[in-house]
Amino acid sequence: MDARPAENRPVREPGSNDFIRSIIDADNRSGTYGGRVHTRFPPEPNGYLHIGHAKSIVLNFGIAEEYGGRCNLRFDDTNPEKEELEYIESIQQDVRWLGFDWQDRLYYASNYFEQLYEFAERLVGKGLAYVDELSADQIRETRGTPTEPGTNSPYRDRPVAENLDLLRRMRAGEFADGSRVLRARIDMAAPNINLRDPILYRIRRVSHPNTGDSWCIYPTYDWAHGQSDWIEGITHSICTLEFENHRPLYDWFLDALDARTPGRPRQIEFARLNLGYTVMSKRRLLELVREGHVAGWDDPRMPTICGMRRRGYTPGAIRNFCRSIGVSKTNSQIDLAMLEFHLREDLNKRAPRVMAVLDPLKVVIENYPAGKAEQIEAENNPEDPSAGTRMLPFTREIYIERDDFREDPPKKFFRLAPGREVRLKHGYYITCRQVVRDPSSGEITELRCSYDPQSAGGSTPDGRKVKGTLHWVSVAQALEAEVRLYDRLFSVANPAEDAQRRNVDYKSFLNPDSLRVVEGCKLEPSLREAAPGTTFQFLRQGYFCVDSTDSSAEKPVFNRTVSLRDSWAKIERADKPT
Repeated sequence: MDARPAENRPVREPGSNDFIRSIIDADNRSGTYGGRVHTRFPPEPNGYLHIGHAKSIVLNFGIAEEYGGRCNLRFDDTNPEKEELEYIESIQQDVRWLGFDWQDRLYYASNYFEQLYEFAERLVGKGLAYVDELSADQIRETRGTPTEPGTNSPYRDRPVAENLDLLRRMRAGEFADGSRVLRARIDMAAPNINLRDPILYRIRRVSHPNTGDSWCIYPTYDWAHGQSDWIEGITHSICTLEFENHRPLYDWFLDALDARTPGRPRQIEFARLNLGYTVMSKRRLLELVREGHVAGWDDPRMPTICGMRRRGYTPGAIRNFCRSIGVSKTNSQIDLAMLEFHLREDLNKRAPRVMAVLDPLKVVIENYPAGKAEQIEAENNPEDPSAGTRMLPFTREIYIERDDFREDPPKKFFRLAPGREVRLKHGYYITCRQVVRDPSSGEITELRCSYDPQSAGGSTPDGRKVKGTLHWVSVAQALEAEVRLYDRLFSVANPAEDAQRRNVDYKSFLNPDSLRVVEGCKLEPSLREAAPGTTFQFLRQGYFCVDSTDSSAEKPVFNRTVSLRDSWAKIERADKPT
């Protein structure tokens, strides 16, 4: 049981007693593992982690913390053709950024290559594995179908001594790549196709990121996975539903190796995370990168953790989202709006408020003294009084949003219009007196206004109120920046499923408005020294962060993290037939 004092244990939130925790609770009551809870997060280092992996990270590390146990980070690096050191480093960075620590428990399946090979020789010695010379295509053809049994290989009944000699010669590098494999000898008529003599080893002369050129035969994922859990003393091997049909195979391996029971890992499967308006397949994500539909794995439109980090997502928001959706045994799709809700909730508490004008329209306050620049105090975050205040320069010439002015305002438009008075946030009341146009194009280039000197701070001696409050930036001190307005990557909630149903390429649903670059935005000067990755709320605009890759002192770049509210919900309602 958890040896920590009760006051030091994480408190389980209401409703979090899911089926996985119920199984662990039952094991702890029965003493199956002596009260131990030991989980692991086992990524394959063949790509960047995405939000689906975040769910597994939060689940595995979270359960270990909750029960006073341990969680390993183990790279299942059995396929060196697709694995790179770049991925290994990025995965460690992502797990740390999410707030989890594997301490001294960083492992690789390749750490166990010698032991796995010894296990393989043990199976061969028991007559439970054989060396097969059929080609990959022949093995596939003789495997059968879900409704028809497979066909035995002509090499299936080789003597043990011959199989052992061939396996050792495979390891010694005597045979060409792909010419032989080691297969388990189980049952070619098994209803579960995974039990039809699966491959354990294949010959591949590929340099490995961890072991170099020490090996020319590599174990398959299925052969390495369960045994690695057993070697590490994992108690609860938590994985997604696609491995449910593989569990009988993993159990067969452990039975064949006389793995101790109880004490062997208990595999528990849960439904993977499917998130709306994106794709979660590594193959498809790689395709988007290679074909240039996005700017890389860390493109802020990608569901990768590095992409979300660059966009301005916070670890707390992702953790809260993963915990809120819980775990189940049924595949379903989670609305992206739920993730964005948790993001807004988190950023609302921590993001400083600043003023930024994305489509600037110049305003000249004619009765304000020329050359004067006063400092106006502004709160940094009304949700956090400890965030303090900052000083904003106020001058005769300011910028407002072009959309905040209408020459002929519609009903319920409460912002600036000819003859109308509005309030400048943290500043004065102003009234529009004149509209200045470009003589050639007729475009409005400037507004001439007056201000009430007695309205500082938003109140007047006569107590009058106005309905409109505008954000603004002083012309003289404005910071010019590029702003990237990111939106959902796809225009439909389930692009992969819709593409299959309509028999079209899923990329045909890419959202053409997923990125709009706006140049010449005017930001308050306090943002001049903002560090890369820092997130702010642009008043009335949304949450934005300093781009960690492209932003510089010479050309600041800000990414929209998320809007202030879910505008897609209105779009979807409007699209539904009435």
